[in-house]
Amino acid sequence: MILFKLAFKVIALLLAVIVAIPVISTARVWWSGTHSATGTAKFAVVLGAAQLNGRPGEVLAARLEKARELYKEERVEKIITVGFGQPGDRTTEAKAGAAWLRSQGVARTDIVVVNSGLDTYTSTVAYAKRIKDKSQPLFVVTDPWHCLRAVTMARDFAFDAQCVAVDKGPNKLGSASSRYLIREMGAYLAYITLGRRGIHLSDHHIQGSAGGAGE
Repeated sequence: MILFKLAFKVIALLLAVIVAIPVISTARVWWSGTHSATGTAKFAVVLGAAQLNGRPGEVLAARLEKARELYKEERVEKIITVGFGQPGDRTTEAKAGAAWLRSQGVARTDIVVVNSGLDTYTSTVAYAKRIKDKSQPLFVVTDPWHCLRAVTMARDFAFDAQCVAVDKGPNKLGSASSRYLIREMGAYLAYITLGRRGIHLSDHHIQGSAGGAGE
């Protein structure tokens, strides 16, 4: 009887933990996405998303617009565009983003183009290599539900990073699906449990959400 009670308590505890971890993680994804950074930073990093023959898709355009807004308000000094391209593309996500920013009045000298990154992790690796002084504050500009994972990766590369979430486009608050929220909870858990141990699960095949080419 004592062993039965002990086993029951252990099982109950395990079940509580199994339920609590995704619930807490989902709450963290939500909190991060609904509390954008304030103040100023040296850089705004625009994580890549689909571009169409040099024209930013809806998701990428929303991120670029938010970065341009930060620049015009003098909340950031430079904008970093990140992202490679799909086979057959005539340009990259980073170049398409940079061209759009220049057309919107951002000085060429204030744009850093990083033509690399197929997903959130490889994009983070790519821009981390270009920024020598990681003590400079940095804003990651992306979708609300993507904020937590993107910033967690940046901080793991020793950046003083915060997220600024988009307020336009298909993935803004009120438009992004609950499926996106749940997927990001899973992706965040996968990163902190496996990714930090060198096992990276790419998100490049997911359309219109996380950073990186091929969305």
